[in-house]
Amino acid sequence: MSQFSVAVVGATGAVGREMLKILWERKFPASAVFAVASERSAGSEIEFGDQKLIVENLENFDFSKVDIGLFSPGSSVSKIYAPKAASQGCVVIDNTSEFRQDPDVPLIIPEVNPATISEFRNKNIISNPNCSTIQMLVALKPLHDFSPINRVIVSTYQAVSGTGTAAIDELSTQSKQILNDENAEAKVYPKQIAFNVLPHIDDFTENGQTKEEMKMHNETRKIFADDNIMVSATTVRVPVVYGHSEAVLIETKSPISPEKARELLSSAPGVKLVDDIGNLDYPTAIDAAGKDEVFVGRIRKDLSNPNGLWLWIVSDNLRKGAALNSIQIAELLIGQDSFREQGN
Repeated sequence: MSQFSVAVVGATGAVGREMLKILWERKFPASAVFAVASERSAGSEIEFGDQKLIVENLENFDFSKVDIGLFSPGSSVSKIYAPKAASQGCVVIDNTSEFRQDPDVPLIIPEVNPATISEFRNKNIISNPNCSTIQMLVALKPLHDFSPINRVIVSTYQAVSGTGTAAIDELSTQSKQILNDENAEAKVYPKQIAFNVLPHIDDFTENGQTKEEMKMHNETRKIFADDNIMVSATTVRVPVVYGHSEAVLIETKSPISPEKARELLSSAPGVKLVDDIGNLDYPTAIDAAGKDEVFVGRIRKDLSNPNGLWLWIVSDNLRKGAALNSIQIAELLIGQDSFREQGN
């Protein structure tokens, strides 16, 4: 089997560390793995399976020696360095929002739209969708194929790890402060997150939506290649460390019964059906933490619309919502003749 050199950019962040972990777990055919981060982290050590990697400085890293770059350094950094890496022959798989709406950059969920991988040579950049979009569309894809979805209404319950390690630390610190009858100090979020929920993820836009809500709207349309799908989202940050949860209502062209939905989902790639209310069995964020699947339960008819169906969708936001999906894209990429034949 051919082997490929890989750079993980943003390696010291929560997603970057998960990328390294999953590359090792899945035995990705890597001839070399480079951990790359900011100057502040350069020279430090980071774990890669049973090995230790020395973190290299992004500012002067030579991407010409790398076949695949797994990027998760933040949008402002990707904006500068992803095109630079791509121009040096490295195919970038970017986990930030920077390139998602670029018409020349494929936006890929391997279980949903794998064929779009063929467009990677447009810019040598592939975009990884938003974490909440990924888990939702993995679950909705088999239903959409059976009866086209016209409308999606979704409320998310998103873990603090989606913000990063500083947010995890803030949740822990605030929880201790409150339990000790101290004032909770909010630094990462605009309001206290411990024992609270915040209906606000990312910046607000002029239409009253947040950027996170608009990501779910725009990305769903691009990935399903259907600008007629209406998506309305309310994204909420909750005091959970790992695992995003979503309450999703879909309206389809023709009705889908809960029984048929369970049948379709039970054999869908990347989905684990957990829907036995008689035994109080439904997925939770704790169930999904550390797992690769998208968990689906609470499937039921909507009482207000004969073509409506409710689902509860849960997934580990750092794995399937970010790192795993990126590496699955890389696995698709190395199967492309046009990738192997052009020296990558």
